[in-house]
Amino acid sequence: MNQDRRRFLLSASVLVAGAVGTARASAPGPMRALKPMLPAQSIAPTLTPTPPALVKPALFAQARAAMERHPQIINRQRMALVDFAAPSSDPRLHIVNLLDGTATSYLVAHGSGSDPDHSGWLEHFSNAPGSNASCAGAFLTADPYVGKHGASQRLIGLDPTNSNALSRAIVLHGAWYAEPAVASVRGKLGRSQGCFAVGDSVKAQVMAQLGQGSLIYAAKLVA
Repeated sequence: MNQDRRRFLLSASVLVAGAVGTARASAPGPMRALKPMLPAQSIAPTLTPTPPALVKPALFAQARAAMERHPQIINRQRMALVDFAAPSSDPRLHIVNLLDGTATSYLVAHGSGSDPDHSGWLEHFSNAPGSNASCAGAFLTADPYVGKHGASQRLIGLDPTNSNALSRAIVLHGAWYAEPAVASVRGKLGRSQGCFAVGDSVKAQVMAQLGQGSLIYAAKLVA
């Protein structure tokens, strides 16, 4: 092999080696998996941990615990609390918006069996049929219907203390004797047969706020 040919082959091998080295240096590395970005609407809303000003913290805590205990409650953004430790002349039905911590409060009557002397104060609960008394515990708002009190809403008792609510026809309905004017004149509301009776003037508003699948939690906490 002459000297010129040897120089040519040596130059070619150097060029090939350089090209291979350049290709290796510029080749992309392994692809890394990127974490997907979650759309804003997929983030669950944060529910307020504190009660509104008019709601007793202990009552609020019990209602929140009842909501977690009963999976039948599908509306997790709003609930109603009934503070039967207050007199019937006070707005003691509180519908709480758990997203922003606000509440709307209404008058609500209790059963005649819970207040036999019609003092305006609930003395005791009963789950017994025919007692005409209010019962305590967690209620699930069920289907609306039209009955003797007009538009009303059935309630399902979720606890042993109110398990007969549906068979006793313990419902949410409107009544003239639960209007603010009655409380102003008499210092107390009239009594139901154990139902949650609100004023006829606000019944539609209350039912619209709650809808179906919501919690109504009723209790009498003295402390």
